[in-house]
Amino acid sequence: MSKNLVIVESPAKAKKINKFLGKDYAVMASVGHVRDLPAKKLGVDIEKNFEPEYVATTRGKKVLKEIKAAAKKCENVYLAPDPDREGEAIAWHLFEALKKTVPEENFYRVTYNEITKPAILAAFESPEKIDMDRVDAQQARRILDRLVGFKGSPVVRTQIRGAQSVGRVQTVALRLVVEREKGIIDFKPETYFTVGAEVRKQEAPLDSFTVKLARINNEPIGVKDRKLLPGAVKTMEQLEEIQKELNNSPLKVSDVITKEVTRRARPPFITSTLQQSASGALGYAPSRTMGIAQKLYENGLITYMRTDSFNIAATALDECRAFVGHSYGTEYLPEKPNFYKSKGAAQEAHEAIRPTDVAVRPGNEGVKLDAVEQKLYKLIWQRFVASQMVPARIARRTVEIEVSSENTYLFRATSSEISFPGYMKASGIEGAADKPKNDEGESTETIALPPLAQGESLDVLDWLTEQKETKPVARYTEASLIKALEENGVGRPSTYAAIMSKLDEREYVLKEKRALVPTPLGMELVELVLKTEEKLKTDNKVDLFEVRFTADMETKLDDIEEGKIEWTTMMQEFYPSLLEWIDHAKETAPPERVAQCFEALENVTEWMEPVKSGRRTYDDHKTFEDFKEMVGKSELLSKRQGEMLHKMCCRYIKQVPEGIIAKLELVEPEAVRTDTPRKLELLSTVKYEEPRTSGKRTYDDGKFCTSLGDQVKMGKRLSDRQVAYLDTLLTKYSDQIENFDAIRVELKLDEKKEVEADPAIAPILLATETIAEWAEPVKRGKRVFDDKEFIDSLSGQFKAKGTLSERQVAALKRTVAKYATQIPNYADLQEQHELPAPRKPKPKTEEVES
Repeated sequence: MSKNLVIVESPAKAKKINKFLGKDYAVMASVGHVRDLPAKKLGVDIEKNFEPEYVATTRGKKVLKEIKAAAKKCENVYLAPDPDREGEAIAWHLFEALKKTVPEENFYRVTYNEITKPAILAAFESPEKIDMDRVDAQQARRILDRLVGFKGSPVVRTQIRGAQSVGRVQTVALRLVVEREKGIIDFKPETYFTVGAEVRKQEAPLDSFTVKLARINNEPIGVKDRKLLPGAVKTMEQLEEIQKELNNSPLKVSDVITKEVTRRARPPFITSTLQQSASGALGYAPSRTMGIAQKLYENGLITYMRTDSFNIAATALDECRAFVGHSYGTEYLPEKPNFYKSKGAAQEAHEAIRPTDVAVRPGNEGVKLDAVEQKLYKLIWQRFVASQMVPARIARRTVEIEVSSENTYLFRATSSEISFPGYMKASGIEGAADKPKNDEGESTETIALPPLAQGESLDVLDWLTEQKETKPVARYTEASLIKALEENGVGRPSTYAAIMSKLDEREYVLKEKRALVPTPLGMELVELVLKTEEKLKTDNKVDLFEVRFTADMETKLDDIEEGKIEWTTMMQEFYPSLLEWIDHAKETAPPERVAQCFEALENVTEWMEPVKSGRRTYDDHKTFEDFKEMVGKSELLSKRQGEMLHKMCCRYIKQVPEGIIAKLELVEPEAVRTDTPRKLELLSTVKYEEPRTSGKRTYDDGKFCTSLGDQVKMGKRLSDRQVAYLDTLLTKYSDQIENFDAIRVELKLDEKKEVEADPAIAPILLATETIAEWAEPVKRGKRVFDDKEFIDSLSGQFKAKGTLSERQVAALKRTVAKYATQIPNYADLQEQHELPAPRKPKPKTEEVES
């Protein structure tokens, strides 16, 4: 029988630690939190100083039963969850659940940053007590989020159809995405022209190189901060004048500038930078990165992966420096260790993410890793080793070429050559990736420059001009959004991946490639937040979902952890702000309008029968009585409830007096199509296919038809799209419908519905018929992009629907611009339909998405 019980979070960790500790220790896993606030009620007694009510989780009940049975047989309990706020809280909840089973003085808290035998044994040699300040910080965060979710979310749900929740940090993150999208939508692109030349020396070596026009009469040209500089070439007339001058003028080298640039290694990874780098270099979503890192941690390969500290243990630092000197040579080793400063709120007791043993090179881990785990380990290993190496030295050479005519034109070309790789010897491509770029994200370097001397003449092989447009700032990716949150002090290492997942799950954002695009639902939610902010500002109140306010709350949570303030004091300061936000966020129906609707519905004597749809029952009479009861208690109906009440009045218009009809502007709803009940009746006898899943959506034919039937019972007229899909289902299950050929004629299923074509789209699609030569299909990752196939697809959809979505129209315009030279009237179309400036199709080579 073991004398000591050790409780960790995960079964994988339990198994590994058990090997290190031996037979005197029994190691069990809590599998995360065993207690939490109740799922279906607030669970916080606000009147009793925000006292929380904790209950065992569904999984926790079984786990606690097993742990209690084991604890009865042991003398000591070692609480060993992760070394962060959540881990400390889990340890405290385990203590609270077990303190009647084991004497309180026999509980110990052990923490470690890596799962290696030396680290584990050292932790058990000096156990501590639970850090209650850290527990309080987690408790405050949990209660904050519960209050916002339970009290703020209902306000949103009653006003925005489909909205599920607001979140203290989640909504701020969404706000950043939406505000970025609005900036992109409002951005007005400006057309400009670039001028360059392919040139070469007049004597060997005769390899050509490219130079770009940088200044005219010492005035910089191009783009800065997404706006054209004063000297930019904005019109075709300007371009033609410049070309005339340049064609008759010699090019001479006016200056050759050589300088050595020093580039320092970046610090070892913390949670946010690991997620950002894994997204950019490997294409991993933050949640996936953290899942892989968790496995590496549990396998003893890396230190704890939820951290915001660049701190490195002295022994690990010494081992890394010894490894660098031995493996790469003393010239790669700095005289003193490289130290990196963490942000003010970082917990220096934690370490950065690093390999537990720097001598374990990628590919020689000693444990079986799959391909994705190997890639992430390699990224972490390279970053750590590089962080303790000398800077790279880069020889940068810039040639300036002057052309003097009526005006003075200055062309430039820059090339870089690594004179000493320094840390890049370890980090490789990742370390060398950040080459200089201009405001439009294009590299400002040419591949190579030949030897050049001041005063040397150059031959022009070709003049290079291109028409461009200024571009808006790029949409956020998960990686860049995490960076923005971190820079603004919003969220903490343990929350970033969860925030990204929540935005996705709630369908507030969609991912296009890696870019985050807010959905209409997400835009509507942020619109409500912004409207509320304006109201709060008018009353000199703080906004709950303003970036600075949220960052300030994070700082206060840090203060609680450091023992500077009591968690209940923070809650007392926060709660009034929450109530103020709720009060200002409510959009209510005008009371006089509600009273008029009540007056109208008091005349109804024949109510529709209640309709059950799924778990919900729709009962107009009960809804009316519920609304009256709410108003009788001096509650105001929400704007959405007011709209629902007005629609109800329209449904019962035949029982409402004439005078009230005019006063409320009631309109009789469109009647249910006469053939719809017949179609639903035919489908009620068929055996539907099993539901199928595509992406996040599940398509269930039976459930769909049941839902439509419920709507018809409530007197609702189905939309054209719903009817069209109903017709599709009839054809799909025609083999189960008797005499279907006769029914097809009866219901006119073969008749094509006339669709009025959108006049703004038809001419653009028509113009594509003149395109004879299409660009070769391009492969990016696993997807193939084929312009012709894409245009054919849009044409087919347009013929069927008569319109396209905003995104499809935008993509259509971008694609058509690539083929402007093959469209005779492109200039006219460009002016009439706001098409982009002509673009060049990409070369016929296969591309691979990085």
